[in-house]
Amino acid sequence: MLFRCSAALLLTLAFAAPAQAAKCGGDFNTFIAAMAREAQAAGVSPAVVNQALSGITPDQTVLDFDRRQRYTFKKSFEEYARTRVIPARIKRAKSLMVRHAALLQRVEARSGVPKELLMAIWTLESDNGGGDLGKMSVVRTLATLAHDCRRTELFQGELIAAMQIVQRGDLPLSELKGAFAGEIGQTQFLPSSYIKYGVDFDGNGHVDLRRSVPDVLASTANLLKVNGWQAGQPFGEGTANFQVMREWNRSEIYRKTMVLFAEKLME
Repeated sequence: MLFRCSAALLLTLAFAAPAQAAKCGGDFNTFIAAMAREAQAAGVSPAVVNQALSGITPDQTVLDFDRRQRYTFKKSFEEYARTRVIPARIKRAKSLMVRHAALLQRVEARSGVPKELLMAIWTLESDNGGGDLGKMSVVRTLATLAHDCRRTELFQGELIAAMQIVQRGDLPLSELKGAFAGEIGQTQFLPSSYIKYGVDFDGNGHVDLRRSVPDVLASTANLLKVNGWQAGQPFGEGTANFQVMREWNRSEIYRKTMVLFAEKLME
């Protein structure tokens, strides 16, 4: 109750002062009011801002998970890959490559990113949409991380981007659900990447990275293409494309696992 902010209070505070960077830490309500001003300065409507931020409270489980993240890749590449690149996943991925052959061909032709690598990413991130996409409120998660001073600038930007997703009609707020760092959809895009790289590949007027397989695959490929992917060139460790893949995941172990999975799909 201490942290709950009413819609009326948000509106009052949002228009009470010019937009400025929100100060992390301190009173959560004051921080949210500052974020409301920032979001509106970035073009998010007052209606969307208040829908997103009214009644919001910090989530301690998000902070606890964030503090544990540094230990994720203590395993060696061999140990990590052994639990990720498994026969059942490879079999399903190969079956889906047949089912979506025409789509994958179109995406590869447009981006230059090999279909095997796209399928590897899709499988590793969410078991091709069949895994847990996350049930946490993206807005609450990002507000919590933005209020925390450790990486406030990054997550303030992601919080505004999340509201922009709602603003442009890609996903309603009720479907803006994700994981512990605010990742969204079948290949786990942060909101800023959703805005920057999202592609409406099924042509319905919206970028839907939760349900649309064409949008998911085309957007994933677009992220790599925009960041310098070299079509027709190798992408194993030590290559320029392997470096481009840092824009997907900075962990070398994870990228080597992506490559290994793709190679299995080429066999």
